[in-house]
Amino acid sequence: MDEESSGRAFRIWHDPAPRTIEAAILCTLAYADLFDYPMTSAEIRRHLVGWKADPHDVQSALDHDTLGHHVVRSGEYYTLSGREPLVEIRLERARAAAAAWPWAIRYGQAIARLPFIHLVAVTGALAVDNAGPADNIDCFIVTAPDRLWLSRAVTIQFVVKPALRRGITLCPNYLLSELALADFDHDLFTAHEIVQMVPIAGQETYRRLCSLNTWVSRYLPNAFGQPRPLPRQAREPNAIFPLAERILRTPIGGWAERWEMKRKIDRFTRRAHRNSEVLMSADRCKAHFERHARLVREAFFSRLASFDDVQLT
Repeated sequence: MDEESSGRAFRIWHDPAPRTIEAAILCTLAYADLFDYPMTSAEIRRHLVGWKADPHDVQSALDHDTLGHHVVRSGEYYTLSGREPLVEIRLERARAAAAAWPWAIRYGQAIARLPFIHLVAVTGALAVDNAGPADNIDCFIVTAPDRLWLSRAVTIQFVVKPALRRGITLCPNYLLSELALADFDHDLFTAHEIVQMVPIAGQETYRRLCSLNTWVSRYLPNAFGQPRPLPRQAREPNAIFPLAERILRTPIGGWAERWEMKRKIDRFTRRAHRNSEVLMSADRCKAHFERHARLVREAFFSRLASFDDVQLT
């Protein structure tokens, strides 16, 4: 990628301001293409990068020939040119995701009933119905202050391990305490993660998280509101371990929290390589070992470079 292309890709990633709605649509489809994800017109509008628009504006731009050979329509879906086979892949993944959602709701609510858990949300591929049959169920969890590491340990012991014995792989790979609800990177990847997360339990905490991260609207200005309604059975659960929570709020619980935090941070630090995205503290456990965000960013930059005949910014 030349210096000019790299510069405009960097601007879109960190402070998106596409020149036209057509440029915004190309950026949106390029990002979705990284995940083999064709989009409907409504989905393009919701995730439109850096451009506020109503549904009519988006559809008009998609119907116009300005996008030329870069965008192709297949039924209700739009893809980058040459990527039409992804439509069938998306339909297959949607069927797999439909089978996974009842498990995600069941185990998400089980996590929410544990001590100190204030929010459980589904993230990753399943959040947008793009999960394959073997994919994990990624979970984002918010806990009470000063008990994040005990919350994680209890979650793994009482929910993750029993689920695994039934062939369901839960991955609680991102936990924050209530004190760190605004502690996010400000970039296009993180903005997508926030607007796509589907809260299973903890609506009040979810609303607070959204209110503390209004910066997201600079990247995805049309992605307001919860991304999808949940089935009727996904009611707000009440904690079933009030006694355990009271016990773990004692000095003994404080000692156990510090011991578990030190133990796990030491282990994660040994496991993490230099370029991993692992972040550990009293209020955060981000166990992203595979440099996923960085790889997505680099692939996105490469996609944008292919639009050398379009002025994106």
